[in-house]
Order: sequence, then C-alpha cells, then structure tokens
Amino acid sequence: MLKALPKNDLASQAIDHCIFPIIDAADVKRDGPVVIASGKGMTITDGAGVDYLDMISAYTRANSLGYGNEEIAKAVYDQLCKMHYAGTVNMVTAPMVQLAKSLSELRPEANLSRAFFVSGGSEAVESAVKIAKQYQIGSGKKPHAYKIIARWSAYHGATAGAMALTDHLSVAQTPDPRMPGVSKIPNPTCYRNPFGMGDEEYAMFCADYLEQQIIHEGPELVAAFIGEPLMQANGAQVPSKAYWQRVREICDKYGVLLIIDEVICCFGRTGKWFAAEHFDLMPDITTMAKALSAGYAPIGAVLTRPDIADAIEHFRHVHTFSGHAGCAAAANAVIEIKQRERLIPKALENGVYFKAGLVEALGELPVVGDIRGLGHWHAIDFTSNRKTKALPDPKMVKGIADKMRSLGILVGAAGTAIEVAPALIASRADFDRTIAAFKQAITTVSKDYDIA
Repeated sequence: MLKALPKNDLASQAIDHCIFPIIDAADVKRDGPVVIASGKGMTITDGAGVDYLDMISAYTRANSLGYGNEEIAKAVYDQLCKMHYAGTVNMVTAPMVQLAKSLSELRPEANLSRAFFVSGGSEAVESAVKIAKQYQIGSGKKPHAYKIIARWSAYHGATAGAMALTDHLSVAQTPDPRMPGVSKIPNPTCYRNPFGMGDEEYAMFCADYLEQQIIHEGPELVAAFIGEPLMQANGAQVPSKAYWQRVREICDKYGVLLIIDEVICCFGRTGKWFAAEHFDLMPDITTMAKALSAGYAPIGAVLTRPDIADAIEHFRHVHTFSGHAGCAAAANAVIEIKQRERLIPKALENGVYFKAGLVEALGELPVVGDIRGLGHWHAIDFTSNRKTKALPDPKMVKGIADKMRSLGILVGAAGTAIEVAPALIASRADFDRTIAAFKQAITTVSKDYDIA
C-alpha cells in the first residue's frame, strides 16, 4: 500500500470542504487527497515536490497535449479579454462558429456538419439523446419513439439521462429512478466474455442481439442505439470492424439512429480524429469532450447531419455555457496544434510501437492475459490462470498500479486491467520507460499471488 500522504494545510482544507467523486470517503480521509502543485509537458509535481510521468492523461484521459501549453493558455486569455461570454440561444461568437466549422471538416465524408456545444461529456450524451428523440418526432418517422438501447458495461456519464445509459463505475449503482425507456444488451469484449465464446463470435452475437432487442422493444418506439467505439470497462475494448458494420446495418433497417459516444476516444486518443474511422463507421450523431480542449477548458459537443438537425424545428434544450467563447478558443487552438504537429498520425504510429514493446516485454508473463489498444490508449489485462482466463485478484491489479506510481509513473487500474493513455506529446522514451517499469512492477507484485 502507498504511504499516506502528509496532511498539509491544502490537503486538510480539501478534506474539510470538498466532495470527492467515485471514491470511498474513508480512503480519502485515511490517505489524504493527491495535491497536484504544477505540471509541465508530461510531468506533474505533487505538493511534496515529487515528480510523476503522467501516462494516463490526468486519469480522465482528457489531457491530450500535456501540461503548461502556453499557446492554448494565451488563446483563452486573448479571447476572454475580447469577449468572454455572449449567452446562448441565438447568440454566437466567432470562436464558437469557427469551432463548429472546423469540427465539420475533420471527417467530411460523415457529413456531421451541425454542432451543439456543452460543458462536458455527460451533457453531450444528454443532448445527443434529446436530438435523437426530437428528430424521430419532428421528422414524423417515429412520433412516439422514446426508447434508447445501450450496452452492458457502458459508461456514458453521471447526469440523470446519461447515468440511465451507464452500466460501469459506481455511478451506475445509485438507487435513483432512471430515465424510462432504456434497455441494455451485451457488449463485445476482448479476451474474456460471459459466454465463453471467441472474441469475433461473441462480437457478432452482440450485434445480432441488438436486432432482437429492437424487435422486442418495438421498432416504432426505439429512437436510438448508443455505444462507445472502444469501451473503457476493463480497459480499451477494441471491437472488430465487422461488429460495427453489422450494427450500422441493423440501425438502418429499423430506422434507429446510431449515437457514437466519442467522449473518450476522439481527437487522437486512438490515432484518429474519431475512433469510428477505424471501423469505417458513419454515425448519425456523435459526442465528444475531454481531448476536445486537451483538458484546458470545460467543453463538449454533439455533431449530427443536417437532415437530422433540420427536422427539429424547435430544439427543446439549452445550456448556459453552450459554446462559451473562451472554451471554444481553447478547442480551436488544440485543433491547430494537433494538425500542425501531425500529432494524430504520430499517435497511431506510437500505438504500434508501444504495443509491440509491451508484447515483447510482458507477453510471456504468466499473469498477463491480453495486451490490446489503439494509438495512445492501451490496456494490459491480467489473469490468475492463462489457460482458463480466470479473473485476477483485484488487489493485485491495484497493487501493480500503485507500484507503478512508486516508480514515478501514473497509470490507471480499470477492473481486471491497467490502462495507459498518455498525452499525444509522449515520446518513445516515455513509452520505453513505462514498459520497463511495468515489467518490474508486475513481476514484483504478482509473486505474492497464486498464479497458475
């Protein structure tokens, strides 16, 4: 177990005055909150002056351009001095319009050329669901459609509507009444699944299940199906192209809108602007946040096609800070930097390099069951028996992540796996250091557990 952090004044004040999400309050009181004092590039420094290589992009995977980027900070500063906030409804600012246009040009073949801006991922999902329902009514195609189909182990947010679609993390365990009309179907997973099928066989089973669920719910009542292109539960679940193509066919067959939730995956995380590109997948609606501003400002967005947006004569939805000028300026700067530095294709290349290094260094370790991922998002999935793919002891997985931190590298424990999702500025040296640390951490911690 990590040594408890010293309770300095700032940490004590945080305990007295802050509410900490998805963590036991007793753990925070015992170990203290992690006080981050500063950051530069790939490195963050805590309140005790200890440096860490951040290979998880500040845990939420939002920090896609590292710390202390003065170009983004200056863009926000300049915009705030000129016009910080213009309201919403029919009020727009130049950076908001510029951002909407730029987003539509990142993947022109998808024709996602209408944007609605929000403050983060949960709001983006809420907005996407409202667009889908209001489109079905406004177009006259399904005037009574209110149902949404989601998937097991999905994470779509923590606000009321998004939480109803969510089946992952502790937010899914609250006893609150949920948005009516939501049902969930099996999700494709890598390495192990509840039916003991091969990965591709199970993926196609999950796709076919969607069709049966639509029929069961009544096609005339189903407004949309929502899914993450790569799911985060148990770390970077990469489905097959065939799965998503089959899902697209089923949605088209029954007039169900396909919402692709790219809040985690977009803006280079997987080595593409949008992860859906890996599967040649054309969404009807897509959501984004996190890396949209590289974590420098709270902003999210929903993109959809003109025919969907135009069918809604009166969009019954609003957010106070929709299209906030300063946040839009941050996102515009992020797009400029990523395009100028070719960071998106570099991330794809780095992913190939990193995965090969992980497989070479860790692939034969008895406790390592699977290594998977794309771009700057990879996962090492653990097992207590490689032959049976038995679940690992969760304490071991957390222990490995804790050991990595003691070695000066931040990674993220995710169920049976550990995730690595660094900023797009990570170097090959950063990846090499992480691989070496993983080998040390895994061999050191796993020897205390029964591994077949």
